[in-house]
Amino acid sequence: MWLFYHKLGSPKYFYSLAGKLIPWFGWLTLALIVAGLYGGLILAPSDYQQGESYRIIYLHVPAAWMSLFIYMVMATCGAIGLIWKMKMADVIASSSAPIGAAFTFLALVTGSLWGKPMWGTYWVWDARLTSELILLFLYLGFMGLQAAIDDKRSAANACAVLALVGVVNIPIIHYSVEWWNTLHQGTTVMRTDKKTMDTSMLIPLLTMAVAFKLYYATVLMMRARNEVLDRERDTSWVKELAAEA
Repeated sequence: MWLFYHKLGSPKYFYSLAGKLIPWFGWLTLALIVAGLYGGLILAPSDYQQGESYRIIYLHVPAAWMSLFIYMVMATCGAIGLIWKMKMADVIASSSAPIGAAFTFLALVTGSLWGKPMWGTYWVWDARLTSELILLFLYLGFMGLQAAIDDKRSAANACAVLALVGVVNIPIIHYSVEWWNTLHQGTTVMRTDKKTMDTSMLIPLLTMAVAFKLYYATVLMMRARNEVLDRERDTSWVKELAAEA
């Protein structure tokens, strides 16, 4: 296992492995998205309180989950890069930021569309919404800081510190509906005390959650491969690839 992780930290090995995995992940992502949307938009029954408008959860909830998950990946990679100076950790963090920002933006937009029929307005300065907006700013700040520093190593270190500092916002987002009086509804999926969601609604939601994770992995590998080629362009193995092409 440790040998595998050591090899995965090699840009050359990662480039080769990712190239083999991308088609598999891509097709599986497409299949799950189709299945999840069909189950959520067609097969699942209407909600007795929210009617048909609740169906936006099949985009909103997985996107919100991914916005938190990807930021934690970035923070973890930032710590690895600061401590062990692993090149691929910096590459993964850098490649994840635009994807995480896109998921966060999707969560905010779909949440606003959901909020209009439920709350009568697209936006309120609710604790959950505000902390999610701050998360989007953290993603944008990460990308802006990276673009502002020319030296890759210095940029990676500065971005890693920003990512680690921003981790404090993650539990705030997650627990905001419990800590403060908020308009945003509480947890309905990950509850252990009682069942709050019918199975016919839950299965498509979980399917979409897995699909979004696979989508992230697919796009991440594609972006990381390009980043690896850019960072390793002066190495012999990249020159050999260019010669073969």
